[in-house]
Amino acid sequence: MSDKDVEQTDEQGYGLGPWWMELGTVGAVALIVFGGLVAAWVFFRLPGTPENLATGYYQAAKVAAVGLVIAGSALLGRRRTRTAAVEETYEPERA
Repeated sequence: MSDKDVEQTDEQGYGLGPWWMELGTVGAVALIVFGGLVAAWVFFRLPGTPENLATGYYQAAKVAAVGLVIAGSALLGRRRTRTAAVEETYEPERA
């Protein structure tokens, strides 16, 4: 089999980022709230709570942490976009 027989493409068969990349700010807030609800669920020892409470708190903290990272990234991206737009408007014109 030669190189001419094999068609090569630059496309990959999977997405470029992790599953949570497309959630946005609303999804981030939803994850933070869900993590808080899971922590409350564990605190009140409602049905389905693991025997080891630390495991439940750890899982809730992971969900909330992902939400906080997404929210921070979204807010930082908005700030950078806004700063770049302001710098463009105040840039002196050159003749």
